[in-house]
Amino acid sequence: MHTKESNLKLVVIGLLLGILMSAMDNTIVASAMGTIVSDLGGLDKIVWVTSAYMVMVMAGTPIFGKLSDMYGRKRFFMFGLIVFLIGSALCGTATSITQLSIYRAIQGIGGGALMPIAFTIVFDIYPPEKRGKLTGLFGAVFGISSVLGPLLGAYITDYVGWQWVFYINLPLGIIALFLIATSYKESISHAKQRIDWGGAFTLVGAIICLMFALELGGNQYAWDSSVILGLFAGFAVLLLAFILIERVAAEPVISFAMFSKRLFATSSVTALFYGSAFIVATIYIPIFVQGVFGGSATNSGLILMPMMIGTVVGSQTGGLLTTKTSFRNIMILSAVCFVAGVYSLSTLSPDTSRLMLNVFMALTGFGVGFSFSVLSMAAIHNFDMRQRGSATSTSTFMRSLGMTLGITIFGIIQRNNFTSGISEAFGGSEQSAAFGDPRAALTPEARAKIPPEILEKISSALSSSIAHTFMWALIPAVLGLVFVLLMPKDRLTIPGKTAQASEGKR
Repeated sequence: MHTKESNLKLVVIGLLLGILMSAMDNTIVASAMGTIVSDLGGLDKIVWVTSAYMVMVMAGTPIFGKLSDMYGRKRFFMFGLIVFLIGSALCGTATSITQLSIYRAIQGIGGGALMPIAFTIVFDIYPPEKRGKLTGLFGAVFGISSVLGPLLGAYITDYVGWQWVFYINLPLGIIALFLIATSYKESISHAKQRIDWGGAFTLVGAIICLMFALELGGNQYAWDSSVILGLFAGFAVLLLAFILIERVAAEPVISFAMFSKRLFATSSVTALFYGSAFIVATIYIPIFVQGVFGGSATNSGLILMPMMIGTVVGSQTGGLLTTKTSFRNIMILSAVCFVAGVYSLSTLSPDTSRLMLNVFMALTGFGVGFSFSVLSMAAIHNFDMRQRGSATSTSTFMRSLGMTLGITIFGIIQRNNFTSGISEAFGGSEQSAAFGDPRAALTPEARAKIPPEILEKISSALSSSIAHTFMWALIPAVLGLVFVLLMPKDRLTIPGKTAQASEGKR
């Protein structure tokens, strides 16, 4: 690399800002959705606002990772930033939910390029002995964004206006763009290769079908309706076509040959299971705090602070330990803490103290924090510079897929449990239907209007449904531990130390 040492810090700041914006955008918008819908209308189309962004990020991630291997990291990271900023600016001007959804899709195209390429650039510009510390920092920012997003979104919506949830990206993005453009000098020569358009289109189509089937099923359409069955059929056909195309493509978007490397395969699957379990904590702890303890959306964002601190400490610790021991040993510690944290959250009840909730969150955050830094390094470990972009993007894609599946599957579990709990509490009367939506008990104003004995029943049903959901979330958490145990004992190799060690043995 021709990038000077003095410029490396500026490059890292630019990359961190890019990661922060991309990772935080979904959670920051989620907390503003109530206000956005009351302003723009279109409650029936609310699902598209989140889905449009997530679909394009997931679809774009492996494609941009591959393109960065072929044509260079800098141009595609800057392209992603520019598209993301254009989408953000447009989102703030939206006058309808449909318009906002289209603009969110544009944002998502840019967001899909930022995360995987940023991690890959760090591996390109830093030697092995410094990668652990830097990857830990990047992982910490990714973890923080999951927790900080709802808090910041609620605060901006309450005190500034929902449009600024999108506009806040503009100054951050312009700074990142300037830093990368002026400080990052890329010197690798990239041979032009044929782009796998067939693989790209079938992957995007399969993801769109799966996302909308999971999002709309059980809500706007019955699971056995022709629309949902058609979407699942479309997913199956496109997925099969994607697999067949990738097996014969000269330069596939996702190379299945990568999964023949045991470290890459186990770390990527672990990322999928971690993502699906962790997303449950970030979504349902704030709902528990609002609906059971009482409090505003902003306060429920603050309650996640222990988990955010745990995530930062875990990510930094994991990054630093990569120079001391194997990826597997570090992730065993991570998985044990993560499983213990998720299990402790499954014991939540209205009698749980704030202190114990904080301890449970800190433990969960600490356990998952390791994965943000260590799994990224493990996934990229056995690949050269020509494949690093694809390796990082595929691993990121797997985590995003896990989070998407987790949101949907555990959302169904929580909703069904809450509905049955409310029905039992009120004996299936009309009164139970009136409180079938947990949001009825979430705002302090609404709680004040509900008689105490009824509020107690709602809180109890909500608490029970969330604890039950965490019990189910133990399944992916434990499966994560299983795949960690299957990881090989590879460790970060530092050329200088390796040479010294071999000389010492002579």
